[in-house]
Amino acid sequence: MERQELLHGVKRKNNTKVIQEKMAKTFSCRRLEVVSDSPAAADFQERWPALFCEAEIKEEFRRITTISLEQTFMFKLDHYTPKLTTLMKGKGGVVGTKLRPFLDKLGESLIIEMRREAVIRSLILYLGEKEEELFEDCLVDSRSDATRHILKILVVHGADGEDPVDVSILLEGKEILSGCGTTAKACALLMGLIYALNLADPPELRYTFEWLRTGGGAGGQALCCVEILFTCVWITCVWVL
Repeated sequence: MERQELLHGVKRKNNTKVIQEKMAKTFSCRRLEVVSDSPAAADFQERWPALFCEAEIKEEFRRITTISLEQTFMFKLDHYTPKLTTLMKGKGGVVGTKLRPFLDKLGESLIIEMRREAVIRSLILYLGEKEEELFEDCLVDSRSDATRHILKILVVHGADGEDPVDVSILLEGKEILSGCGTTAKACALLMGLIYALNLADPPELRYTFEWLRTGGGAGGQALCCVEILFTCVWITCVWVL
């Protein structure tokens, strides 16, 4: 009954408060459905369309982990950036060469969104994986075909090829969420969707997502994904600092 009311509620304007209340009431139903049935993302979106917006993705993550998704993600990302920059500057070989453009951007840019993107992309490389396995970059007049991707963040650039004009999340061949604003926010929202849909880690990004999803603390409660990842990398390479 509540789910049916939600289906009608999302079609109405200025109905945010009602949707929030009903999403909170139906949380246990969604979790049971996700864990028991492992529905496809598109099918789950059809049944629970209210979940697939920025505000409700954040709320669902908070319901599951008790953690504020975007606020904690960004705070830890910014907090660890200086240490990570120092760490990655000491990397040599082929990986060090690939890291150089991102490290240069970190040194040159004062725009926080660009710095966050550079840190995330360089960290994937540092872990020995490929940033293009997570990010698909394209121009506005040649958007990538969503049906080709299982899990991807689509970054659409303007004609100059620089700042993104749109950032979207693609899951199982469908654009699940558009208008994410920045790549860093898209990463945070993707983690929220992974938790909300109980998705498996992509094997080609095993190490990145292994730490992004690692739990710890009292009762195995999920810690901030960024903090876990950065702490583990720092501990294993502490001699560089």
